[in-house]
Amino acid sequence: MPDVSFTNLLVVASVAVLAPMTVGFAPRLRIPAVVLEIIGGIIIGPSGFGWVRVDLPVQILALFGLAFLLFLAGLEIDVHQLRGRLLRFAVLGYLVTLVLGYGAGASFAAVGWVSEPLLLAITLSATSLGLVVPVLKDAGQVHSEVGQTALAAACIADFAAIVLLSLFFSASGGSTGARVVVLGAFAGLVAVTGLVVSSAARSIRLGRVLVRLQDTTAEIRVRFAVLLLVTFTVLAERFGLESILGAFLAGAIVALVDRDSSSHPNFRTKLDAIGYGFLIPVFFVSSGILLDLTGLLHSPSALARVPLFLPALLAVRGLPALLGLRANGTRPTMAVGLLRRDEPGPAALPDVTVSVAEPHAAAVAGVRITNPPGG
Repeated sequence: MPDVSFTNLLVVASVAVLAPMTVGFAPRLRIPAVVLEIIGGIIIGPSGFGWVRVDLPVQILALFGLAFLLFLAGLEIDVHQLRGRLLRFAVLGYLVTLVLGYGAGASFAAVGWVSEPLLLAITLSATSLGLVVPVLKDAGQVHSEVGQTALAAACIADFAAIVLLSLFFSASGGSTGARVVVLGAFAGLVAVTGLVVSSAARSIRLGRVLVRLQDTTAEIRVRFAVLLLVTFTVLAERFGLESILGAFLAGAIVALVDRDSSSHPNFRTKLDAIGYGFLIPVFFVSSGILLDLTGLLHSPSALARVPLFLPALLAVRGLPALLGLRANGTRPTMAVGLLRRDEPGPAALPDVTVSVAEPHAAAVAGVRITNPPGG
């Protein structure tokens, strides 16, 4: 057996347990468990007491936790509802975000703070689907109108940003046209795989075998889901794309073909248990460990710019939600706007102050919309 220590993983697992327990024992503490997991990682990591580092076991589990998180996010998307007004709102909102982001980038470039306005625009346009989904699930809003609107906007923003970064700022080299061909080939392969999986799901003989094995130690449906997740992650990497894109698409395909769960009601609960009970908390805690607050605090000029970047990213990602004001109403629009502005990208301090606080505020707003007191 290789010389690997699990001491760091023990501390990470302890934080993963303490975070939701803290929320459970202190319900007035209006903070999601994922926020406490990130903060806990900061405290135990190099920016805090320096007790833990991200070694090989933590790194591997964290990477798979991120993939599983995006897989479960794809699983929550109702593909059949992602059309019409919902899709138009998400796409138009993202286009407005890009325009506003480029305006902010050009302004910062004019004063010499950034050198690539387009890169900043894409960075500001990216949200954090990984934070949106857990907060919506804890609030019971995933399948509500607010939840699906926020998820649709987050999905379009996240993966449009990945595609744009792959096209214009890829480190793999090659022309933009070549990258477009690669993306098209990957999309075609995903479509073919989806058709194959969908056809296999209609097989009566295969269905009987799955039902016979699904609740045994084989847990065959879970194994197929994990196989699809790993397959799409590998394919995305081989095509030079982000692995999270493959993970999300794998979840979306499972959601598309698994519409009738009457014969396997516990399937998604099992997937949630693997993800939210084991892998995903490791990812959030390790994200906190890797967050370099000391680097930001040691750079006065960078720290001084934070108060200017925060309003910019709030405006860029929040204002497009006003497009749905007439259709959704005031409170749902506020909730969607807060959830749209979720993760500012590489800046350390905004990651903590904005991206982890606003999803919770939006989730609370969403709860009040659909579950008024005494309702």
